[in-house]
Amino acid sequence: MIELLTAMDITSLQTLAEGGLTGDLGKGITAGLGCFAAAIGVGLVGTKAVEAVGRNPGASGKVLVQSIIGMALSEAVAFYALFLY
Repeated sequence: MIELLTAMDITSLQTLAEGGLTGDLGKGITAGLGCFAAAIGVGLVGTKAVEAVGRNPGASGKVLVQSIIGMALSEAVAFYALFLY
């Protein structure tokens, strides 16, 4: 019985030392927060673009280009979070 408990303890320590459970959990949390931040950024850019076009419909072409660039930059955060971790 003691040998079994010792073997289980050694394998769990090896898993933690190799970045097993805590490493994967940290990666998941980091990727999730990065994607959440990107979603918030895209939502804010879209909201402000709609407000700008509502105030000045003639500037919709310029607002569209700038909002697409802003959304692309905020989506880059999600790609960094997903692919780097």
